[in-house]
Amino acid sequence: MGKVRNILDKKRPDIFSIPPDYTVYEALELMVENNVGALLVMEDEKLVGIFTERDYARKVILKGKASKDTLIREIMVEQPVTVGPESTIEECMQLMTNKFIRHLPVTSLGTVVGVISIGDLVKFIIEEQKFIIENLEHYITGT
Repeated sequence: MGKVRNILDKKRPDIFSIPPDYTVYEALELMVENNVGALLVMEDEKLVGIFTERDYARKVILKGKASKDTLIREIMVEQPVTVGPESTIEECMQLMTNKFIRHLPVTSLGTVVGVISIGDLVKFIIEEQKFIIENLEHYITGT
């Protein structure tokens, strides 16, 4: 099975982040601009949290808070679950399933090197299965 580094090698290298003192509204603007469902919350190059669309729905909208008045630090998930580049796709799928999360920051030696989503994992698995099927078809047909 593949590793996280295999996904990162194919993804655009952008890591979208915000400081914890940004408002939720500013974070949402950045998410829309970059078509992402999560932002890493960074303080001086240190990962301190993650903010996702789910956090917005559950911790702002449903609680009647105003996105222009609420700071990210008030609703972010602190100490997010992370994986390393050598983590397997299977490990990531299990983590996401068990923790009910859709995004995993990827760190190496304490530095953020990327973010993977459940969509990235599904895409990787589909491509891997397609490759295996094509090879089996060639083996069976002798071509």
